Amino acid sequence: MGANRDKPDLWKKDILSSVDFYNTWFMKFAPKAFRATRIDTTRQVVAALKAASNLTEITPEVLMKKPDILQVLRMSTCPPIARDRLIGLAGLSKNLVFSMENNNLLPKRMRRDELLTQLKRIGGIIKEMADPDIFVWLQRNDMATEEEVNRAATVVADRLCGAVADPIIRNEQERRQLSVIRQWLEERGYQQIDTGQARQITDMPKGTFSFRLNVPVSLEGGKRINITIDAVIMSKTAKSGELPLLIEAKSAGDFTNVNKRRKEEAIKMLQLRKTYGDKIVFNLFLCGYFDSGYLGYEAAEGIDWVWEHRVDDLELFGI
Repeated sequence: MGANRDKPDLWKKDILSSVDFYNTWFMKFAPKAFRATRIDTTRQVVAALKAASNLTEITPEVLMKKPDILQVLRMSTCPPIARDRLIGLAGLSKNLVFSMENNNLLPKRMRRDELLTQLKRIGGIIKEMADPDIFVWLQRNDMATEEEVNRAATVVADRLCGAVADPIIRNEQERRQLSVIRQWLEERGYQQIDTGQARQITDMPKGTFSFRLNVPVSLEGGKRINITIDAVIMSKTAKSGELPLLIEAKSAGDFTNVNKRRKEEAIKMLQLRKTYGDKIVFNLFLCGYFDSGYLGYEAAEGIDWVWEHRVDDLELFGI
């Protein structure tokens, strides 16, 4: 007997309840999460502007000292410049731009003369396209006031946060979902162990759980990789050799994206079964916009789920 996959008569009601549950959370908590990120991002923008003397000195030397300010500089232009657009516009090495923004590093193998040439191009593009309505001091060729810098930093931070709004909300929602699972388990006497104590899912003690655990799986050709499982729970009544319950926390703010990505869980299930056999149990913890098409697809793949608005259904998995 399953928890929800074999009860399609309940799906419609649960979908509506889950959407309402997600929307209530979003209206109450998402703005708070976004504001906190914006405050932190504004501080980073102020620091980046300071490093570039408030956009008056975007020299190769400045960019070599602080490579990661490039993302801030891209959001300081009118219009803001996408990463790939900057690469094409200035004839830059993709590796250079990705290394600067993602790793705060410069490519070690790039010749110094080529590096200086490309960094100079970046500075030239940014200075030429700097937004005059934000960086008003550049037009009057004068020093920026503290108020002007803070105002400009807020605008640029908004642009940066707008570009990553979905990940901000998704990460906050995932933290909250795992917190809900943790509280539910601890109220029933389960103990959390860290990933270092749970190197193998087969070695987990009874009555324990772990979050974001890397689980090795086998691929075609014998290659092994790790996949990250959000929650791994070993039942308090587990018998010797029994496998833990694996749970993937999923949330969504619209119906479109979940159906684009619904194969991801099926692939994980296939990999887990190939490695650990048909007795492995991999299920979902859902909150938000998951329609009948998504649920039907997962059910057909043998994947069950618990709705966050009915978290007590976790008991149906024997935990």
